[in-house]
Amino acid sequence: MAAPVRRYDPERRQRIIDAAIRVVGAKGIAGLSHRSVAAEADVPLGSTTYHFKTLDDLLVAALRQANEAYAPELVLRPGEDLAGALARLLGELLGADRGRAELEYELYLEALRRPALRPVAAEWCEAVAQALADRTDPVTARALVALMDGITLQVLLTGAPYEERSAREILTRVLRPA
Repeated sequence: MAAPVRRYDPERRQRIIDAAIRVVGAKGIAGLSHRSVAAEADVPLGSTTYHFKTLDDLLVAALRQANEAYAPELVLRPGEDLAGALARLLGELLGADRGRAELEYELYLEALRRPALRPVAAEWCEAVAQALADRTDPVTARALVALMDGITLQVLLTGAPYEERSAREILTRVLRPA
């Protein structure tokens, strides 16, 4: 009997990453396994382990992709201050697809338990802080990143509606302390 013919599939790695994100979105990190991702991606189990030797490798790729998708450009509208722009941006991120925001934060927070994810989570914080440092000083930029993370987590954890006016007030206080 002849060996099965291998098909060249240049999109397979990406399909596996996308499937991992869907699995985490549906079942959480606890539901993620090579087997569950292979089934979701409709690929042989060996394909997931070929492209990602460990689940940490797969989670790193998923978090990196989530970081890229969750990094919208900060554009100030005419007459808009930085606090207003950040509050608006948070509202857009939380309002557009709350499930996506929950998924991305779940991946982000998984870095607490999986050291392999920490550098990717740190890249996200650093990239946002760097973008904000162009508009303020580096220390204030880091404070803004921490504050935006805190606001986002509180909204996601409590299920409370996002209050842009309140967020703008808080962000303004960090930018211009009383």
